[in-house]
Amino acid sequence: MSKTQPDVPVIGVIDLPGRDRETLVGEIARLDAVVHTAESLEALPPDCDLIVAHVRAVSHDGWEKLTAGRPTIIVSESRRDGDLHKAVDAGLIDYLVEPLKHADILRRLIVRGLDLDRLARAHEASRAELEALNERLETHLGILREDQRAGGHVQRKLLPPQGKTYRGVRCDYWFAPSLYLSGDFLDFQRCDDRYSFFYFADVAGHGASSAFVTVLLKYLCNRWISQWRTLLPEAFPSRWLGELNRELIETGIGKHATIFAGVLDHERHFLHYALGAQLPMPILQSEERGTYLGGEGPPVGLFPDVEYPIYGCPLPEHFRLWFCSDGVLECLPEASLDARLKELERRVTRCTRVEDLKDGLTLGDQLPDDLSMMTLSGFDHD
Repeated sequence: MSKTQPDVPVIGVIDLPGRDRETLVGEIARLDAVVHTAESLEALPPDCDLIVAHVRAVSHDGWEKLTAGRPTIIVSESRRDGDLHKAVDAGLIDYLVEPLKHADILRRLIVRGLDLDRLARAHEASRAELEALNERLETHLGILREDQRAGGHVQRKLLPPQGKTYRGVRCDYWFAPSLYLSGDFLDFQRCDDRYSFFYFADVAGHGASSAFVTVLLKYLCNRWISQWRTLLPEAFPSRWLGELNRELIETGIGKHATIFAGVLDHERHFLHYALGAQLPMPILQSEERGTYLGGEGPPVGLFPDVEYPIYGCPLPEHFRLWFCSDGVLECLPEASLDARLKELERRVTRCTRVEDLKDGLTLGDQLPDDLSMMTLSGFDHD
């Protein structure tokens, strides 16, 4: 007989010819199975799903062959049969004594053996598929990781040079993405012989989508500074935030940002600024005292048709403006937001460099968020 349906099991019986074998085959065939009989393993067809082998038909040299690849049940007429012990020693753990007297148990053993074999094969197929998927995933993750590193390199290239100075005002910063790309960004650029423009931004979230917004910030900054001569200096930060708000909403990417934008008047020593929900607010440090700047404004990229108020304050001859992203607050030990803001203000008054503030933070192996700090100091730098 041949296997004609894929769901019908094929069972091979190894036994010597005779009435007992015919009876054994008849009992097994009650399972609606295709049964092949032979006197040796080699004489059975290769498509057998399970083998029932009588110890009297299998020599000791054949036990090891029976253990390879297919479930096998050993039957014997006596529990004291020495070949039965050899079969067990070879790894064939399913056996039945006096199978003709216990035919129902034999059929149950066969059904269980077939079920376990199907489960084992399905498990092996799933494991092989999972290993292939993991290998493909590792490949894709490697490509993504390289892309992220390349994107982070490009993003850093868009930042201003460390220590950039214009008419006595110097820009220093520390920029640390939580992974490769950052949602934080900052810039400091010369507008003309009298004014400079800067901004400090924290885009919601982090990663590639937030980093794309920082590229848009850089593009709009350069475009608007190229039109500087046609704009009022004091209104520049407010109008720039309004344009950026419109651009972000029109992109439809669902990103918004908190931004502080300012224009420095290097002749009057005056700061014009506008802000979009900046937290924490910049701290103005002078004569070993630090105070938060005032003002308010809606987030950028969240609400259409909003206006950003214009603010301003005079700057002393020697000053330092501190800007920190909200990720810095997560690195302070205090429990409440108000307590962390007060602690940040206290620490700033004791620091003269960005590195001083950074070294006092509690930073683990994995940053909780993108972290950025920037200082503008002057007007006493060459």
